[in-house]
This record gives sequence, structure tokens and C-alpha cells, in this order.
Amino acid sequence: MEIGLIIVGDEILSGRRSDKHFANVVSLLAERGLRLSWCQILADDVSQLTRSYRNALESGDIVFSCGGIGGTPDDLTRHAVAQASERALIPHAEGLNILRQRFESSDITPARQRMIEFPTGARLIPNPINQIPGFSIDCIHCVPGFPKMATPMIKWVLENEYAHLENKPQLEHAVRISGARESDLIPLMESILEQCPEVKVFSLPRLKKKECWVDLGVKGDNYESVDYAFQLLVKGLEEIDLHWQSIE
Repeated sequence: MEIGLIIVGDEILSGRRSDKHFANVVSLLAERGLRLSWCQILADDVSQLTRSYRNALESGDIVFSCGGIGGTPDDLTRHAVAQASERALIPHAEGLNILRQRFESSDITPARQRMIEFPTGARLIPNPINQIPGFSIDCIHCVPGFPKMATPMIKWVLENEYAHLENKPQLEHAVRISGARESDLIPLMESILEQCPEVKVFSLPRLKKKECWVDLGVKGDNYESVDYAFQLLVKGLEEIDLHWQSIE
């Protein structure tokens, strides 16, 4: 089972707004020793959204979806999830009670009522900011596009639906090699992968003015294997006479 993130909104794709959900979700997952496997940024397009949600349901992945659950005509997430799951879109009884507690009857406008119209059988996700809930259908969990609402709501889902999914943090060792070229490190990286296939090897080249360096490291869930892979890395750098320093 993988964990995915869908970020919905034309405003993200056009650049009118910068996304904050990705970093927030990665941080929430890291607190539990979990990792994000994939991320999609999708337009406010019901056909595109429906395809993505249908694929998510078929995969069985845990999927967090941020955005598109407001009451305006361009909020299409609930419609797409309903189509993808082949469920009717209806007012949620508990959601109606939340609206009645928050607003006078005369203030429950059609637009506000649309915000609690969810696919049949939806489970509510509490919203600690304005009380208007998100919803879950099977493995898909839909929250608002506002990060200050979405982040605590996703945290609630993790704590209440996936408390059993808590792993030890991934171990990572890395070094910075000044004056190195990434191409010079490829044989060493391939050698480490061959000897430690369960470990990931990564390199991040940087160029700043006239200074260049490469961050080279190993990471994984098997701490013993990661430690051994790092020993191979250090030994390999010494053999090709490259100077390095440890980095966090």
C-alpha cells in the first residue's frame, strides 16, 4: 500500500498560488515514519479528477486530496469522487446538523448546503477551523484547499484511521564532496546498489558561482544495511581520492 497526494486547483497550475500541501503532508507522514509515494496536481476538471480518483480507488492506495470541496461551481472534487466510486451525491445527515449548529436556518444557503453534499456512505473528517467537514470514501480522504484547515484534518485522519501505520524513521547518511563531478560518482553508486539492493543511493549536484559540489548519500529502512552502504561509500571515495565532509 502506497500513500498519494492529489492537489486540486487551476490556481496552482497557473501559478496564481503556490502550493503548501506537499511539504505539509510530507512532514506529517515523516512524524510517523511514513513516506509519500506520489503526488498529482490536477485542474478543476471533473473528467480529469474522476479518472484520478477512480485509479486511486482501484489501486487501494491511501490518498489525501486537497481542494475543490467548497460551495462554488468550480469546486468539483465531491462530484468527481461520487462518479469515480459510482455513488450518489446527497446531503450528509451529520453534516446538516453541523450546519444547523453553526448557522441560522435562513443562513443555510444552497451554496452552504452544497459543502456537506457528499457521496453516499461518506465518513466525515472534522474541521477544527470553521467546522465545515471534509469527507472520506474508502481510501480517499478529501479536505479543503486551505493549508491551515487541510493540515490538521489530514493529521486527524492519520491518527484515527491509520494509527497502525507507524514505522521507524528512514535512516539517511550523506556527505558533501567539493569539486566533484556527478559523473565521476556513478560507478561508486552502481557498486553500492549492487551490494546493497535494499538501500537507495542518491546524489544532488550543486553549482554556485564558481564553486561546485555533490551531496552523495544512502538511505533506507534497514539501518544495518544503510550503515554498511555508507561504509562502502566512504571507502569508495577514499579509493578515488575525493575529499568529503559529513552533512545532516
